[in-house]
Amino acid sequence: MNGGIVRLREILDDITPSERKVADFILQHPGEMIGLSIAELSRRSGGSQAAVVRLCKSAGFKSYQELMLKVAGDLQEGQEEPGGYQEIRPHDSVDAIIHNVTNNNIQSIRNTVKVLDKHMVEQAIEALGRAERIFFFGIGASNLIAQDAQHKFLRINKPSFSFADPHLQLTSSVLLTERDAAVGISYSGKTDYVISGMKAAKEAGAVTICITKYGNSPLSEIADIQLYTSSTENDIRSGATASRITQLNIIDMLYLGVASRSYDQSVDYLEKSRAMINKTKQKGG
Repeated sequence: MNGGIVRLREILDDITPSERKVADFILQHPGEMIGLSIAELSRRSGGSQAAVVRLCKSAGFKSYQELMLKVAGDLQEGQEEPGGYQEIRPHDSVDAIIHNVTNNNIQSIRNTVKVLDKHMVEQAIEALGRAERIFFFGIGASNLIAQDAQHKFLRINKPSFSFADPHLQLTSSVLLTERDAAVGISYSGKTDYVISGMKAAKEAGAVTICITKYGNSPLSEIADIQLYTSSTENDIRSGATASRITQLNIIDMLYLGVASRSYDQSVDYLEKSRAMINKTKQKGG
């Protein structure tokens, strides 16, 4: 029972000013929030009681009690590594870059686990396991994740597709059927080409899965199954570094989940592909 603090941080830019007052108070004084009633939290934070209730809904909690329990769990677990997330800074030393990049990636993966719904992961694995074809949609840095996913799933004989050309993504999306699955990858959840492709895939009857940052977005509203990530990225965004790591981590979960459900077949396919690659290398190819 943790992840309350992470969820509140993730949605700060997407909530109302009144909700923001409540969230800011909790983030700044998490220990003081424990045990407060909705009315008391409203008075202490300067937000309305209705804003407290809306904040719980915005952050994906079923009740105020669940929010309080998860914040208490965060406090019991301990806070993040001192210094927290670090963005690009002028004239950083190599030691600082090594530490900050590593810390950001580790923290992003840990925080993603806190916002990731294991039931959604299970549904995604089952949907991908049933699918005759899997289409991965992503633009820019997210397309690199799509290509990695295609490579992994092809190796266990799951016909998979990803396209660097956004127009090809749209073209393929209208050709899906109810026997297929579409995975939309977008950190912001607002990438037009990915959203359009996912809409078309859903209209065609395919199961739609999104991998995006925690919170409501056009992409998450379309998808049948939502897989949320957390990352360190702020205004500079550091070339989509942390979001890329968390997206790859989720792809690995899905790939291994599907592979484990048909373990013997997957191992056989992997051995065949490995043998072919090794044979080619021996020939100097």
